[in-house]
Amino acid sequence: MAGKRIDIRLYHGKRKRRVSAAAACLAACAWFAAGCGGGAADSQPVKEVRETRAGDGAQALEAGAPSKSRNSVIVVMSPNSEPAAGFDPVYGWGAGEHVHEPLIQSTLTVTKPDLTIGYDLATDIEVSEDGMAWTVSIRDDARFSDGERLTAEDVAFTYNLLRDSSSVNDFTMLKEARALDDTTVEFVMERPFSIWPYTMAITGIVPEHAYGPDYGSHPIGSGRYVLKRWDRGQQAILEANPDYYGDAPNMEQVTVLFMEEDAAFAAVLSGQADAAYTAASYADQEAAGYSLLACETVDNRGFNLPAIEAEERNGLLIGNDFTADVRVRRAINLAIDREEMIANVLNGYGKPAWSVCDKAPWYNEAAEASGGREEARRLLTEAGWAPGEDGILVKDGMRAELTFLYAANDSVRQALAADTANQLKEIGIDASIRGVGWDTAYDEAQSQPLMWGWGAHTPMELYNIYHTMEGTGLAAYSPYANASVDAYMDEALASRDLEASYELWKKAQWDGKNGITAQGDIPWVWLVNIDHLYWVRDGLHVAEQKIHPHGHGWSIVNNVDQWEWR
Repeated sequence: MAGKRIDIRLYHGKRKRRVSAAAACLAACAWFAAGCGGGAADSQPVKEVRETRAGDGAQALEAGAPSKSRNSVIVVMSPNSEPAAGFDPVYGWGAGEHVHEPLIQSTLTVTKPDLTIGYDLATDIEVSEDGMAWTVSIRDDARFSDGERLTAEDVAFTYNLLRDSSSVNDFTMLKEARALDDTTVEFVMERPFSIWPYTMAITGIVPEHAYGPDYGSHPIGSGRYVLKRWDRGQQAILEANPDYYGDAPNMEQVTVLFMEEDAAFAAVLSGQADAAYTAASYADQEAAGYSLLACETVDNRGFNLPAIEAEERNGLLIGNDFTADVRVRRAINLAIDREEMIANVLNGYGKPAWSVCDKAPWYNEAAEASGGREEARRLLTEAGWAPGEDGILVKDGMRAELTFLYAANDSVRQALAADTANQLKEIGIDASIRGVGWDTAYDEAQSQPLMWGWGAHTPMELYNIYHTMEGTGLAAYSPYANASVDAYMDEALASRDLEASYELWKKAQWDGKNGITAQGDIPWVWLVNIDHLYWVRDGLHVAEQKIHPHGHGWSIVNNVDQWEWR
């Protein structure tokens, strides 16, 4: 079978919140003593954490000093980071909204720091001329943590299992995975899918001989770490896999504690953590013996602007008469001062967002807009809007009004929605905000802007947001359609050359005449990429981070094996 070989170099590698130290330490002590449910049984995991540190590590932690153990680390993550269904790729471990390397399992490929593709288990990849078959050669020295050798049969089993059972990722493009021999697997596709290497980068390989209903709680893999212990709602302890085929991890033990923001900061103040996630609202605090690490992300926040006139479909209001005019959408985009928003809402810890894929290889810099509010006002005047008696724009008896929706339990999205509303009032748009639950948010976003969070290590994010759906002829999350944009994305997926497909994704954003960016249809307005913040103990060197996707979770430990104490 004639095909194209994929030549990839190996890679594996201003709202302030005051928290008193006394209250924080009390919170930390309470958490460590009681865990989530309280009771004597729940105190055992603390003993486990402390015993994992060498010598008098527990005393050193309690004193807030660096641990004497130089091969272990304690990391605090949000409770949302704990995999509800366990460490099973079928149910989202390593995939889904919060994409990360699965650590316990190996993957065929990885994403490199520039978000291009490198190899993990794979040693060679070929794609057929028609893009309907991918042939992957794998290394022959990988073993599962139970000693059994990993073969192409396990790879095929994993992918066919996910095709049939995955609760998170879409595998409908895969017809069948089959082992051609022990070290060669072939993926037969239902349709060409040029970005298949990005799917391979988040799919952990499970053993056919040891997979069952309890796999998520007792995973067997061939990755850098094995799961030693998991106390639901409290912690997961990972240990270096002694049979790992790659370089031995610097960190032989990684303990992950799951805590809410207040408790995470309390753990820092009391010296119970080596690295802990935090929010911008804590950035002005001080923690002796720690410094603040800010990681760049494509974890963006932005809002949709319904791009068609209002109508009712199946009892649901679709579209918005005000934002249906492209000049209005362009004006709204230009009116937002993103730097001001970053300073006011994120305490300076963020970057302006212009697309859902800033800094990725498929990002089109034409997304960046200029002109500001002066140009925004000109566009609104051109569209026929003029100030009424109260300063709010009117046209044909209609006021320029919008309600910005946000997830009711998300203070950052609430603050961003409020800041957006305040800024738009400067150009005569009467904007208000309203908290909603996700049970109604998707429906309401069909007619009003909703504050969303997106950002992934794959161009598929563009497709999911902007491509029209069969049946409705509109995009999934907000009414919008452009045949030219669809065509570019379809061509990009059908390409047999991954790097060439990047240019097609860029054209879907803007080709000089059409696209989804500021000069084009602008059916979404992107505001900020939120820095992921962590308190890091002095002396701990966190290896260079690749840009984080949406979700403040496991991405920080993608390369924990390369961290070191200095």
